[in-house]
Amino acid sequence: MSSRRKARRPHHGRPRLLSDEVEARLVAASRTGVAVELAAEMAGISRSSFLSWMARGRAEIEAREAGDAPDPAEEQYAVLYEKVRTARATAAARAAMNIRRVADGGIVTKVTTRRFRDPATGEIVEETVEDRTPPDWRADAWYLERQHREHYGKDAVVAVEITGLGDPPAGADDQAVDLSALAERLDRSLFAVEYPPELEDGSVVDAEVVD
Repeated sequence: MSSRRKARRPHHGRPRLLSDEVEARLVAASRTGVAVELAAEMAGISRSSFLSWMARGRAEIEAREAGDAPDPAEEQYAVLYEKVRTARATAAARAAMNIRRVADGGIVTKVTTRRFRDPATGEIVEETVEDRTPPDWRADAWYLERQHREHYGKDAVVAVEITGLGDPPAGADDQAVDLSALAERLDRSLFAVEYPPELEDGSVVDAEVVD
């Protein structure tokens, strides 16, 4: 058995705090991306209990990956850890996708449908107009600063941001910047995250029908 596992005393006669309902609430809260404290509150448990369960689940998963036999007593914590980790990753992917949508622009914010009679033909004509958001470079900047901090963070050296070659070489200030290479690097960075298919569909935020 792995040394990472610690012997735990049985809790005879105590109610099982990690019930199916509590687990479901923790996973649902984590899927929204809320902080650990809020997820614990939404499940009706303490922050320390939540963190303790997650720590036990992670230790069990790591022990199994290291070749140890599964510990039945830790199974519920391992399951919780995997579910919560997946839920939080899904929330992060959804947030990143929304940032990219804002950066790219084109999000439908309003759909207006107007019906009128064509004065030339006398037929009823229906016209639909969509209002869309413009691209916003600040969303891309936010994404790069946090997802690729070593190259685009506020504390990164300018030469590293441009070349990605580490310490700037001697005389770097006098060297011309390869804009094509920089554009290609930026394009790869922007699309470094792949999103689950179910997160890719867009939807109308607001709609108005005018007769």
